[in-house]
Amino acid sequence: MASTNSVSPAAPRDERSALARRYGKVRAATVALARPLSDADATVQSMPDASPAKWHLAHTTWFFESMVLAGDSSSYQAFDERFNFLFNSYYESVGARQPRPLRGLLTRPTLAEVLAYRDHVDSAITQLLQRTPTDGALKVIELGCHHEQQHQELLLTDILHLFAQNPLRPAYRDSVPLPVELIDRSQAYRSFPGGLLDIGYEGPGFAFDCEGPRHAVRIEPYRLSDRLVTNGEWLEFIADDGYRNPLLWLSDGWAAVRSEAWSAPLYWEARDGEFWSMTLRGAQPIDPDAPVTHVSYFEADAFATWAGRRLPTEAEWEAAAQNLAVAGNFANSDRLRPRPAPPATGELRQMFGDVWEWTRSAFMPYPRFRPMEGALGEYNGKFMSGQFVLRGGSCVTPEDHLRATYRNFFAPHARWQFSGLRLAEDA
Repeated sequence: MASTNSVSPAAPRDERSALARRYGKVRAATVALARPLSDADATVQSMPDASPAKWHLAHTTWFFESMVLAGDSSSYQAFDERFNFLFNSYYESVGARQPRPLRGLLTRPTLAEVLAYRDHVDSAITQLLQRTPTDGALKVIELGCHHEQQHQELLLTDILHLFAQNPLRPAYRDSVPLPVELIDRSQAYRSFPGGLLDIGYEGPGFAFDCEGPRHAVRIEPYRLSDRLVTNGEWLEFIADDGYRNPLLWLSDGWAAVRSEAWSAPLYWEARDGEFWSMTLRGAQPIDPDAPVTHVSYFEADAFATWAGRRLPTEAEWEAAAQNLAVAGNFANSDRLRPRPAPPATGELRQMFGDVWEWTRSAFMPYPRFRPMEGALGEYNGKFMSGQFVLRGGSCVTPEDHLRATYRNFFAPHARWQFSGLRLAEDA
């Protein structure tokens, strides 16, 4: 008689089949995002923090080649040995690489060659999944899928920054009339009791290493705004000389305001007495009821001070979000810009999607955190210095990429991401 706790041989095959489907879906989605781009669009780098679309296409492929196929016992043949130098991102243990600020100089390989590189690696990964890969290989392939989804979002934010530098203000997607919204400008603050709470990921399923281990934190009672800060509210901040009042700003933030001449969120420009903003659908008038985006941590903190409130901690945000459904305005909506808050229901709105929400928490390791072994140990742990945590995803984040425990992070001066804010206060 078979043991009652035996595992069916079909279970691993089903898991491999599900992973193969996810792999194919993710890889196809990246190519679809690049489809509207010319070779020139995909090659140019607009600033050191951004990368060319062609590089995103190649680097995500390099990840699978270097982290999975290079260690496979089969006789995998590299597409081009030189690509290990060109498309390594920051993995010191893997070898030398093209300097990040100079990725835009890679006029060769062409976009067509990069797409052929993708096909070559995809074929090899598909063959590997049809055999009996190790559990370790399966886990790295799964990680690679989520890594590629991160780069899908970066591809869009980097293209937006590139097109915003072009005086023609080209649109990544055609401008289309936005649907008529039922506008609810109300704002309420929901109270949370605080206490000793658990945060962080514990499974089952996938999470990045920095999302765990799950651990207890003590939170004082607090209140969260039921919606995000809007463009209209940001206009009030500007009109009240928010960018000219040093008393509102952290020291490094005020230095950035003066050195960078900040006077409005990134991509805002005045036209005939009103503000317009560059979007993935071209230049558009500012929607006063939509969430403000493309603001730095410094700007978010200054606005919160001006409003007489503060930014939430990441523990406060997660405690409020952990029982909510992951639903909102993500990349799959194809809107590609934040939308106004839905009508109030008494619950928190816009916790997922629209804009990444700055928290006042530094990106630091959780208690008992250990990086992954080998080269993958460089994935998140090495960046736990000088960065702040953002939560919730944005309008260009793949919907199935998000969790309440997801920790995004950027330097406090960064503005080119779809980053905004929600206000908090002590109860």
